[in-house]
Amino acid sequence: MSQTRLAVRSAIALAGVTLLTLTACTGPSGGSSSNSSASSGPITVGTTDKVTFLDPAGSYDNGSFMVMNQIYPFLLNSKPGSAEPQPDIAESASFTTPTEYTVKLKSGLKWANGDTLDSADVKFSFDRQVKINDPNGPASLLDNLASVDAKDATTVVFHLKKGNDQTFPQVLTGPVGPIVDHNVFPADKVMNDEDIISKKAFAGPYTISSYQKNQLVSFKANPDYKGLLGKPATDTVNLKYYSDSNNLKLDVQQGNIDVAWRSLAATDVDSLAKDNKVTIHKGPGGEMRYIVFNFDTMPFGAKTPQADPAKSLAVRQAMADLVDRDAIASQVYKGTYSPLYSYVPDGFLGATTPLKSMYGDGNGKPSADKAKKALTDAGITSPVTLNLQYNPDHYGKSSGDEYALVKQQLEAGGLFKVNLQSTEWVTYSKDRTKDVYPMYQLGWFPDFSDPDNYLTPFFTENNFLKNHYSNTAVQDLISKEATNPDKSSRSQQLGQIQEDVAKDLSTLPLLQGSQVAVSGTSVKGVDSTLDPSFKFRLGVLSK
Repeated sequence: MSQTRLAVRSAIALAGVTLLTLTACTGPSGGSSSNSSASSGPITVGTTDKVTFLDPAGSYDNGSFMVMNQIYPFLLNSKPGSAEPQPDIAESASFTTPTEYTVKLKSGLKWANGDTLDSADVKFSFDRQVKINDPNGPASLLDNLASVDAKDATTVVFHLKKGNDQTFPQVLTGPVGPIVDHNVFPADKVMNDEDIISKKAFAGPYTISSYQKNQLVSFKANPDYKGLLGKPATDTVNLKYYSDSNNLKLDVQQGNIDVAWRSLAATDVDSLAKDNKVTIHKGPGGEMRYIVFNFDTMPFGAKTPQADPAKSLAVRQAMADLVDRDAIASQVYKGTYSPLYSYVPDGFLGATTPLKSMYGDGNGKPSADKAKKALTDAGITSPVTLNLQYNPDHYGKSSGDEYALVKQQLEAGGLFKVNLQSTEWVTYSKDRTKDVYPMYQLGWFPDFSDPDNYLTPFFTENNFLKNHYSNTAVQDLISKEATNPDKSSRSQQLGQIQEDVAKDLSTLPLLQGSQVAVSGTSVKGVDSTLDPSFKFRLGVLSK
């Protein structure tokens, strides 16, 4: 890893993450569990985050990735307490030329089903991501990948389109990075969960011993795992799913689960914080919430009968003038989120706040007069109907309150009429890429701690939003910043990108905030699961 890379990574001041832990239950912060002996009793973790697909090519969401982190091998990973990429199942990994990244695998690797794990699996995994290019998958993270060569059984060379890629080692640790068994997975389509389970296509710290999708998953420590994270501290971990955070909170209080992670509502956090058995801990974060605009189907969008780019932009501008982020953060989220006025959250390299000065009153507050002027100047004189969709389960139950307040803010002054609808995540995650929703809620939990991860997935041509936004100047700047080893000039490029996208309003950022975890009194290692890598690692938990 270059000194420049280390400087860029160390410069990131991460946003706060709230961690709730019952008194006297916290384990040691940071460090690896590789020297820990497996505990005698299983640990049960509760979550409201649903799995879409266990196939890495078919999902790009936090719930799916959390499970993937336990069962699939990665070429690079990071130790708990760090975000710095290090070899995982790799023996070494480095740039051998500016456009060639060479990985040498450890010898003797194998899958839980007995298959050999070698360079053929690595090449297959990345070629497959690019070929399938699922609209709900993470293939957009590989835009700079030209090809992959398996030189021999343990040597893989990634050929990049542009040299000096400042993010590629981190990309290998993220959602596009899990390696899959080429003898099991199809090359041209997403594999269903049941077949993955039955074929035992696992080579991470854990295997899955039983699976009831979005109900209960049982993980068993993988004795053949030879990666960076070492032997899990607990042999058996159960992951229990909840449709309502109230029930999740209740089960923590009653001792029915050991750890609750994603997502407790702000009211639950507020209630638990007042409990004298609960201690609040801080850790690294970077989550954001925003509204996506479909440039084809939103009012005056390219494929609507009244298509007009200027009017479409005016609608987005007026919405940006009317939203009151401070009110949402304080009234709905009790301060667990803070206002977000840009596309790169505060604390990251190059982060700016263009939306704060460009919209509303110029100081972060809404302005009905400015919103009205934006519409009038574009020739829009009657109230505009907005069909706004949100998700009630994936981002926590407070989403309903959040979007009820957004609706109230947008309708104030009579400029808009908002039709607010909700859809559960399994359907929502598919429909949003099929032009079903003219504008809709999304949240983002970063893949790795670099500002590019808030830009490339959203604003490049092959982005996962699929919202038909295209700005070649923005795409060119993203390519340049991602391959710029000079921190100062890269920061300037990042700032320019944020300003340009703020003018276009491809999305409307609202909040940046925290994740919340709660553990029972006998659990150790919870602090270590929330670190700058943004990965939740079951293997560090113990009793």
